[in-house]
Amino acid sequence: MDLTFADILKTIILGVVEGLTEWLPISSTGHMILVDEFIKLDVSKNFMDMFLVVIQLGAILAVVAMNFERLNPFSDFKTKLQRQQTFQLWYKVIIACIPAAVIGLLFNDYMEENFMTAKVVAGALIFYGIVFIVVENFNRYRIPKINSLERLDYKTALIIGLFQVLSLVPGTSRSGSTIIGGILFGTSRVVAAEFTFFLAIPVMFGASFLKLVKFGFNFNSAELIILILGMVTAFIVSILSITFLLRYIKKNDFTIFGWYRIVLGIIVIGWLIFIGDPV
Repeated sequence: MDLTFADILKTIILGVVEGLTEWLPISSTGHMILVDEFIKLDVSKNFMDMFLVVIQLGAILAVVAMNFERLNPFSDFKTKLQRQQTFQLWYKVIIACIPAAVIGLLFNDYMEENFMTAKVVAGALIFYGIVFIVVENFNRYRIPKINSLERLDYKTALIIGLFQVLSLVPGTSRSGSTIIGGILFGTSRVVAAEFTFFLAIPVMFGASFLKLVKFGFNFNSAELIILILGMVTAFIVSILSITFLLRYIKKNDFTIFGWYRIVLGIIVIGWLIFIGDPV
């Protein structure tokens, strides 16, 4: 495979899309599938299936870089209590990861074969867009019971993890499903979003490792450049995306993302009906 300027440009576009959509509740996988329908990299299907998952490592590393001290239980700058709280945060993250890890391992191949399509993405975008609007209307006059990660109990963490299972369907949004679960069960928007960020770390490291093992690490030079470039782009854009989201939700709710999902889903359905599947 010869790497062309067009391949480099397409890879950067995919990295930007991943970095923007991984943390906003609009489904990064769904957007990547839709963009891939129109922007075709000159790579094998096996590589592309792996790339669409592993590129998310770039986004995850942005969370690690931005919160390294906060996530490090061995930091010399923390008191004994702060170290204990950091360990407890990781315990909650691990517990919340279990449901999606189990279901994902059992049904991953089936999901890839049957659900990785524009039609499924469009349906999920619209359905969960409506859910976001309904949840935010329901939540408008409620006072959150959990306003910090330290107050997040193990039961609520597990419930959020159960909501994460919904995101196995492309177009749902991992961050969207867990944020909805957090809000419904008493967390503030900021706590729901932050816990979602940290929950993504083991989930995406695990998913990426499995994809790399399945692919076999058999990269040619062009494929390796594409993968690294996509991850680096996603890393840089993710820092901007995370910063924006945390600032935005301090004064606003998620309703606008619900409407965005609905509009995008309708556009995709209209495209499929009147123009047909992209080639």
